Amino acid sequence: MKLETLLFDLDGTLINTNELIIASFTHTLEQHGDRPYTREEIIQFIGPPLIESMEKINPDKKDVLMQTYREHNLANHKEYVEAYPTVLETMKRLKEAGCKLGVVTTKLHDTAQLGLEMTGLAPYFDVLIGLDDIEHAKPHPEPVLKAMDQLQANPMTTIMVGDNYHDIEAGHNAGVQTAGVGWAIKGKETLKQYDPDYILDEMYDLLAIAGVE
Repeated sequence: MKLETLLFDLDGTLINTNELIIASFTHTLEQHGDRPYTREEIIQFIGPPLIESMEKINPDKKDVLMQTYREHNLANHKEYVEAYPTVLETMKRLKEAGCKLGVVTTKLHDTAQLGLEMTGLAPYFDVLIGLDDIEHAKPHPEPVLKAMDQLQANPMTTIMVGDNYHDIEAGHNAGVQTAGVGWAIKGKETLKQYDPDYILDEMYDLLAIAGVE
């Protein structure tokens, strides 16, 4: 069945912010951490809502940790952020084919919008659901369901695409198809453990899956 609605995570899926995220965590932990953290440890913080990661680091300092992180992240967006290969071309083709496109992210709405605008992706998306638009973050189905409601989407023709298990499980919990991206920083084998319907080697693979090609 042809896909009509495609929902995407943002960081690590549409746009490459991995090095920005790592740099922001590194900066924050150097300022307020209780010990040095390795790159491998920091990578494990990528994906969940920021507050969850900061509570794991130090629940007593979570507010100052979040503030320091966000200040660094916003100040350094231009230096780091770019769309992944074939993402812009794929979104253009999907849009031209009449597909409805949405972003479902654990980032704050305005910060996510900034990333879309900086990479030229903003015009392709009809809906953006950020962390401050919902009560329950992925893997809870609420953000996916909210995007579907705004797009008047049919679950049978909807897919959730992401680079983290939160994305795959949110799609499962919302009753839609799922795809993991093979360029995920944690590796495609990690994503396969959560049984996505598809693993993409590049974003362009979506065109065949959506029935656009």
